[in-house]
Amino acid sequence: MMKKVIKLKGKRNKSRTGIGITAIMVFLICGIVIYNRQELSKTNAQAEAHIKELKEDISEAKEESKDIEKKKAYVQTQKFIEEMAREKLGLVYKDEIIFKPED
Repeated sequence: MMKKVIKLKGKRNKSRTGIGITAIMVFLICGIVIYNRQELSKTNAQAEAHIKELKEDISEAKEESKDIEKKKAYVQTQKFIEEMAREKLGLVYKDEIIFKPED
């Protein structure tokens, strides 16, 4: 009878060792999963910030495009042509009188 008791204790120790190793492995895997999730959360936050910046850049580019279109339309008007002719080339209409200040 003594031999059976000793064998049972040996099986219990082996069983406990197996459960202990299994528990350690489970905790290790859980730790790895939690760490990777945190890293993915950081990466996700960085990606969202980058997306926000890009959306802002897109809206700025659209506004700039609208301004360019307005300027393009204005450049093609008669008023703009007259202004540039007066400022850059010094041209005037035939019936206009030009007054120049004395130095």
